[in-house]
Amino acid sequence: MKVVYPVCCGIDVHKRFLIATIITTKADELTPHYQRKRFSTFNNQILALKNWLLEHNCYDVCMESTGKYWVPVSNLLEGEMNITIANPKWVRAVKGNKDDKKDSKWIAELFRMGLVRGSFIPTKDI
Repeated sequence: MKVVYPVCCGIDVHKRFLIATIITTKADELTPHYQRKRFSTFNNQILALKNWLLEHNCYDVCMESTGKYWVPVSNLLEGEMNITIANPKWVRAVKGNKDDKKDSKWIAELFRMGLVRGSFIPTKDI
């Protein structure tokens, strides 16, 4: 399969925290590099997430639309990042092999290969 996003991030969002995994794929290497970090859902921590993503030149982000918890994350990242909100049914991990870290990595891996179809989320202008 072809890598669509050489540098991207998958975010598993919960009520009180979120787990973000950045996948970096270099052109001359076959194996991707993973970096994972946990943030709380307070605004200052979401802005810290944004700065962390920018430090790693990651402008493509995918997260699943779990309830309404993705909304503040999307709002704070919207100006500088390309955000894809995925239906949880499309990015659900294999049963029996689930935890927050693995979910974040799974979302990022699916997104990296272009296998995640985004939901329509109107921009602030609309």
